[in-house]
Amino acid sequence: MLLFDQGPIETTNYMILGYAVIFGVMLIYLVSLYLRRRRLKQDLQVFEEIDKKGQ
Repeated sequence: MLLFDQGPIETTNYMILGYAVIFGVMLIYLVSLYLRRRRLKQDLQVFEEIDKKGQ
């Protein structure tokens, strides 16, 4: 019966760490999307220049 006499376990630190990990992963994903978009815009400009030279 000692288990029930101790009270609730403190888990606030684990919750904060969990949120930090989740937001960190989301930030990395958003940076990845931004870099992909920037590269796609550069590729589009190159293709447009190639298309203009070919016409």
